[in-house]
Amino acid sequence: MTARRSDPERRDRLIDVTLDLIAEGGVAGTSHRRIATRADVPLGSMTYHFAGMDELLHEAFTRFAESIVARFEERLGAATTPDEARVAIVDLIHDDLTGDDHLRDQVLSYELYTLAARESRFRSITREWMRRSRVELERHFDPDTARRVDALIEGLSIHRVLDPEPPSRAFTEEAVARITADVPRP
Repeated sequence: MTARRSDPERRDRLIDVTLDLIAEGGVAGTSHRRIATRADVPLGSMTYHFAGMDELLHEAFTRFAESIVARFEERLGAATTPDEARVAIVDLIHDDLTGDDHLRDQVLSYELYTLAARESRFRSITREWMRRSRVELERHFDPDTARRVDALIEGLSIHRVLDPEPPSRAFTEEAVARITADVPRP
């Protein structure tokens, strides 16, 4: 009898490879076969770890959203004043969420948004992401302002990636300052 190959990280590797493939070719271009090949695992092991592609996609996008929320929590958690929170928001938009190093994350975000728009099961991921982002923002601003800032972050992130003349840091600083000017602290 042949000894079974132990691969305790296989499940995590499958999720990571799934995110890589989605970033490269979209959800539509991602298949069990492509994932197994890229992860260097037998195709049959896919069903051992995941009931189907829907479950794998859900877990992959949940992991991805968690990584983005962790950036919010790190940046905004370090801020102790509204002014520091404003700087953290600008840094999130310009340093942590966009730019050449983060293009993959933007593509994954758009793929998740598209999937969530079509399938309610995936909306739970985006809702939790938005909720947790606003929790961090509400540490520094009232709930209405936090919601406005959250929408600004999403919108400016999209413009920073897709606009041929993306908003400058100065533009972002002014937008954040305008939205958060003279608002009561929670």
